[in-house]
Amino acid sequence: MHIPDGFLPPHVCLAGYALTGGVTWYSLRQIKHDRYTQANIPKASLLTAAFFVASLIHIPIPPTSVHLILNGLMGAVLGYYAFPAILIGLFFQAVMFQHGGMSTLGVNAIILGAPAIAAYHLFRQREHLSAKRQLLTKVFSFGAGAGALLLSAMMFTLLLVTNISPDMNISVERTAIFVSLGGYAIQAAIEGIFSVMLISFLEQVKPELLKS
Repeated sequence: MHIPDGFLPPHVCLAGYALTGGVTWYSLRQIKHDRYTQANIPKASLLTAAFFVASLIHIPIPPTSVHLILNGLMGAVLGYYAFPAILIGLFFQAVMFQHGGMSTLGVNAIILGAPAIAAYHLFRQREHLSAKRQLLTKVFSFGAGAGALLLSAMMFTLLLVTNISPDMNISVERTAIFVSLGGYAIQAAIEGIFSVMLISFLEQVKPELLKS
């Protein structure tokens, strides 16, 4: 789900950087007013490292394989810290492993970071519901993990479909891109389940880590 260099025209890449700059500014502004900065910065650092490493762990799903993204989980646990954390992780992935690209860093940050913020707001809804708290935490955890991945996949697909090079067979490329959405659906379920497991564990042993 990382778009490499050369796949998008320059104006789309520039728009991605502009949007990323705006969202980063807004996220940092929200972080400035956070009451739990001392606790959340180490937590964000830890999950940034997990996001960075996750791209190297491939889960075989014949005939292909997928790797965890964790943007929904990061959003649920970190809140607005998730966007700069994802941006930093994407930067190091591009520099060290050519996973993504520098020209598309802004676009990739929006694809993965914006759904993380959406996941944060979805996960927070559990705070307004007092009945069946444990069950609702699991439901919203799954929704945050799976929903963020699906939203990222749709944004990724839309960008690729609308920016296919004229030198390629456009109909074939579009078909291949849309078929890949099936794999993302499976990956979303995996991310949702993983988010449920980790957040449920944190709620039992360290519930303060879920404050953001």
